[in-house]
Amino acid sequence: MAALLAYRRYTLPFQTPVRTAHGPWGERTGLLVRVETEGPRIGFGEIAPLPWFGTETTDEAETALQSLGGLLTAPLLAAFPRHLACTRHGLAEALAATADTATSGVSAPYLPVAALLPAGRPALAVAAAKADAGFRTFKWKVGVGDLADELGLLDDLLARLPEGARLRLDANGAWDRRQTERWLDRCADRPIEHVEQPIAPATRGAADLLLGLAHDYPTPLALDESLVRDGDVDRWLDAGWPDVWVLKPTLLADPAAVIGKLARRGVPVVFSSALETALGAGSALRHAFAWPGEQRALGFGVWPLFADRRFDGPAAAPFIRAEDLARLPSGETLWNALS
Repeated sequence: MAALLAYRRYTLPFQTPVRTAHGPWGERTGLLVRVETEGPRIGFGEIAPLPWFGTETTDEAETALQSLGGLLTAPLLAAFPRHLACTRHGLAEALAATADTATSGVSAPYLPVAALLPAGRPALAVAAAKADAGFRTFKWKVGVGDLADELGLLDDLLARLPEGARLRLDANGAWDRRQTERWLDRCADRPIEHVEQPIAPATRGAADLLLGLAHDYPTPLALDESLVRDGDVDRWLDAGWPDVWVLKPTLLADPAAVIGKLARRGVPVVFSSALETALGAGSALRHAFAWPGEQRALGFGVWPLFADRRFDGPAAAPFIRAEDLARLPSGETLWNALS
């Protein structure tokens, strides 16, 4: 049976631009979708693409929604182009909400959160403040400035962290093999939990490079941008990836299926934000809380994020509790905020 489909596009400025290896990022664009079935039963979903991460663009997602002519059925969704993963995700979440088949289940009452640190020297002051607030896992954006400068800052940053703290480095694919080796040499005897995506997936021979580095150095590597496209997870499972998997559920067409495959293999997984609104964040966090394996610190220490605080997910704190998800703004509230 067909469901009525509507959507609203959003452009939400960040309070402070986010600096990554891809350059400064000042606003989030995406779409909220609303489906209505008989009853009526209403469900909402979020389409939050990151084209520089390897997804479709927001314009491509909007064009795909327009092609549906205001109606959505399960067969139409199943036949959707495979490269529109974020679009498929948002539509599937909205349909699932009308049928009460959204992700459920809690494996722990609360989960630890990693504090997100800005690139460069500003990380020093932020790290000290986050440590005082109780954070014990930290994520630093690298590959943004000069390599030597960032390497020189590493020990200064580690000195600002409390005893027993762990630091994650996120390069967003900024380095080549030689640069990655310099970092991994420096990390070898330091409390670095892992290095995320040192080499971009589009780099020639990236898979072999990453596998070789993962086997040659003691500091674990983590795949992130490498896990966005259809079939990526299956390819890396077949390749025997030995280290960490970073999942952004909002970017996956069928996160439950992907998570199920990884759970059956017993691999280490970190759930991470795609800087989506509270609607997408709530869905992603429900997947994280249902994870049956080892619970690593979540990559959701990003809020307050938006200039319009109504769209923020749970405020950055050392832990997120399962009951915090029930207090997030509803899809209807965010939908109305865009009117």
